[in-house]
Amino acid sequence: MEFNRRAFCAGMAGVAGMALARPALAAPDVLTARMASVQLAPEGYPATQVWSYDGTIPGPLIRVPQGGRVTRQLVNDLDVPTSIHWHGIRIDNAMDGVAGLTQDPAAPGATFDYDFAVPDAGTYWYHAHKNSMEQVARGLSGVLIVDEATPPDVDRDEVLMLDDWLLDPETGLFAEPFAHPMMMSHGGRTGNLIGVNGQYAYAMQAETGERLRLRLINAANARIFGLKLEGVIGWTVALDGMPLEMPEEVSGEIVLAPAQRVDLIVDVTASDGPAGLLMSLDGDSWEALVEIGVTGARPRRNAAPAPLPANPNTALPDLSNARRFDMVMEGGAMAGMEGATYQGEQLDFRALIEKGQFWALSGQAGLSDTPFASLKRGEVARVTLTNRTAFPHAMHLHGMHFREVRADGTMGPLRDTILSVPDAPLDIAFTADNPGKWLMHCHMLAHAASGMNTWIEVA
Repeated sequence: MEFNRRAFCAGMAGVAGMALARPALAAPDVLTARMASVQLAPEGYPATQVWSYDGTIPGPLIRVPQGGRVTRQLVNDLDVPTSIHWHGIRIDNAMDGVAGLTQDPAAPGATFDYDFAVPDAGTYWYHAHKNSMEQVARGLSGVLIVDEATPPDVDRDEVLMLDDWLLDPETGLFAEPFAHPMMMSHGGRTGNLIGVNGQYAYAMQAETGERLRLRLINAANARIFGLKLEGVIGWTVALDGMPLEMPEEVSGEIVLAPAQRVDLIVDVTASDGPAGLLMSLDGDSWEALVEIGVTGARPRRNAAPAPLPANPNTALPDLSNARRFDMVMEGGAMAGMEGATYQGEQLDFRALIEKGQFWALSGQAGLSDTPFASLKRGEVARVTLTNRTAFPHAMHLHGMHFREVRADGTMGPLRDTILSVPDAPLDIAFTADNPGKWLMHCHMLAHAASGMNTWIEVA
């Protein structure tokens, strides 16, 4: 059953001026993973029992200066083991939070201390990385912002964390099972309720002429957001935390795959009343995902924004001696994968399904004892991603950023997550400059849970 956004938003006029919860501007030294009751659905529907950091959806906003450190103790008050991955940060491997690869998860009642430097300014996020298909869907995620030493010339900095939830409207509870074979073998777990910063109907106020920095984060398990701006003009200034060399004017649809981020600088052009700010494509129509209420006017800047300062160690990789690898995505419904290796045993597709494995990367379902690639520190890798499935996949590399190598040999902007679509091979390249064992997986989290993950070793 779908929640009807248009009907609900029409009924919000009387409460448009109410204060809406936003992520806090500071975070405690402790992050407690625990159960909480949160009103995800509109008022009148039951509250939802979630798993959360410190009882809020999203968890506390962590904000640190570039070059500083994040120090947080995870306290696990859940009945299941858990860990935290700090998504997009080029981090010490021991702090990456991948249960079973870089650390043992924190058992119920236990703690784990995270302490790491943040070399790159930008928009990042953190989320559970033990059974993340379920734990992230239940609410275990939050925002990590690393501030530039010299901030851009904007009037305000706003975080917009996009998410969806699959709920039973009668009870408010999450629909189960999470490991539903249909979802795992198709597009993943897509919700029937979309929200921003943990709210179904999210609104903000601004003045005509005001310049805003909007940090968009897709925290959904599987939903690819199609977005557009309304009532503002804007420029893209960073992708996945990494600044673009020059701002690019937003002229069409913004595609935001799971785990991706985009930083925009926008000038408010709307002049009266409530208006859509961020629109989401819902079927054949655009619906307001974020509404803006115009409260006044101020002189508008005439110039486009300046680029954000570059992060360190972001030079183009030298492809002349790059090692080539092929990563072939197989499996899922309607694709006809014959079989793959799982836990050291070659199995046909039917046997893989019986073990809950629907996907494979280059013939391997799930993590193996040996890495997909073993690289020396400083070596350049070029990986061809070939999608032989019937579905898109948001492929995420931990610990490092990469660039797409275009057909003409030029390179795209730095990313940590890239959207692969069927029958459209793409090349990515990166310099293996961060030692450790680094996960690479599909961030449609049901796909990762059912086979689509591997790892790369840098020594």
